[in-house]
Amino acid sequence: MNYFLTYTVYVLILSVLMGVSTWKLFKKLGYNPLFAFIPFYNYFIVLKETKHPKWWAILSYLPIVGPIMMSVFHLYLMKKFGKTLFKDKLLTVILPFIYMATVNYSKDVELEDENDLFLTDEEKNAKKKDSFVGSVTFAVVFATIIHVFVTQPFGIPTGSMERTLLVGDFLFVNKWSYGYRLPMRPLAIPFLQGTIMDTGEKGNPKDDPKSYVDGVKLPYERIFQFNKPQRHDVVVFNYPQDSVHTAIDRKDPYVKRCVAVAGDVFEMRAGRLFVNGKPETILGDQEIQHSYYVETGSELDIKDLFKKLEYISIAQLDNSVPGFEEAAKKYGINPANTVYVMQLTDKRLKAIKDLPQVISVHEDVMERGYAAVRYRDAMRTKIDTTQSIYPINKPWNQDWYGPLRIPKKGDVVTLNQETLPEYQWIISEYEHNSLENKNGKIFINGKETNKYTIKQDYYMMVGDNRDASLDARFFGVVPEENIVGKPMFTWMSIEGAFNDSGASFQADGWRIRWDRMFKATNTGEANKTSYWWIAAMILILFFGWEYFVKLFKKKKTDDD
Repeated sequence: MNYFLTYTVYVLILSVLMGVSTWKLFKKLGYNPLFAFIPFYNYFIVLKETKHPKWWAILSYLPIVGPIMMSVFHLYLMKKFGKTLFKDKLLTVILPFIYMATVNYSKDVELEDENDLFLTDEEKNAKKKDSFVGSVTFAVVFATIIHVFVTQPFGIPTGSMERTLLVGDFLFVNKWSYGYRLPMRPLAIPFLQGTIMDTGEKGNPKDDPKSYVDGVKLPYERIFQFNKPQRHDVVVFNYPQDSVHTAIDRKDPYVKRCVAVAGDVFEMRAGRLFVNGKPETILGDQEIQHSYYVETGSELDIKDLFKKLEYISIAQLDNSVPGFEEAAKKYGINPANTVYVMQLTDKRLKAIKDLPQVISVHEDVMERGYAAVRYRDAMRTKIDTTQSIYPINKPWNQDWYGPLRIPKKGDVVTLNQETLPEYQWIISEYEHNSLENKNGKIFINGKETNKYTIKQDYYMMVGDNRDASLDARFFGVVPEENIVGKPMFTWMSIEGAFNDSGASFQADGWRIRWDRMFKATNTGEANKTSYWWIAAMILILFFGWEYFVKLFKKKKTDDD
């Protein structure tokens, strides 16, 4: 069943529930009771009779926003019939159709006309409180509409895109960049992505309460898709292999650079990226980092280094760190010296080499033919696919990878025991088929086959921090249905807002990076202008407008 048909079914079910639970109330309002069953028009009547803007009715069945608006409209209707006690409001919100049906079928319910001339002071104060709550509610609704249907804020908690995007950057993402992906879980708490809060085991989202109702679902659908992700775009997408959330739009959001599109051939050679056999083009605002071993004769002054180079990801190593002896032998490092691992751009690499304490600097490049496969257990029987290179049967790693052709819609791929690891997640999870591999034979939806036709485009998403990025080299190609949109600009940037889990040293407190605020993120230009001061003026005018109007009126009255 497609999206719009499924959505229509939900609307009809809700309309029937509304009609069954309120038809007598509509009759007492002076309307044909059948009007209670008509989608949108039923709430139009409620708003008309309760003297609220009638256009609000269009919000009543929207995904995510609709449930909030319905609750508000139900409260309006119950108030019309004198149900104003706290218990009445609570039951109306948590058991709407059941409680309204109780009122609807009761014998003594009557309309209560409200006339301000006969209101007591207590009732007038209650009315003021209701008006305030209503204002707050609709402020939340307006923000929810923007969040769900236009743009979504997104924070950068990790350094996978350093130094193009920094840890502590906060972005606004345009949800219409590649066509608008319609919400798939329409019943959800606004502003929350996947879970409500961290409960149970700390840091384990599997035991946290979900922020949405998983049973009420809509299929994937994208509208007004005039553009698709292009090479070099910085893209926000939902993590494909999120094992906690089955809803695509509720999976964890990631931000990476689209380095190869459907039909391209992606490859890494000694840590350098190639697409279709050619070295990648580096944009003006793109700052790629690589991992380096830095050997020094004495410890570095990290605070001074942070001040000169801004925040930098540094981990100090010692003999107890796994792999230290092997790296020291490989690069000829004296274990008695101080050794750091740093993620550096070319410009910062030069600055580090110029430090008087530095003895040697070596880029950390994995050996060709080494398969980067990690295991969940000491016996090495369970592969950790999220930390292993994709696909797991190739002798590839993050520095020597591919060549890998990115699947394109319409591709007919050959399936056998060698190619299956590359396509099995695509077939079973992303394109929602039943896949079985029995006795060397492959079955899709119960039929034996050695061919499969790809149903959607895929993309290679890789971080600019090439040696410290969990990206498509690990979790595999990203399906089009997981694409959220393109970051528009950085609206806030705070150094120290998040800790760098891969570093021994952290930022010393918080610092606002004013020069990064309100800069566009996808222009490719090296020197982008920051317009934070214009944004500050707009905010001052927005929030101070009422004050300035009152001040002007007071001055005019005094002059008169």
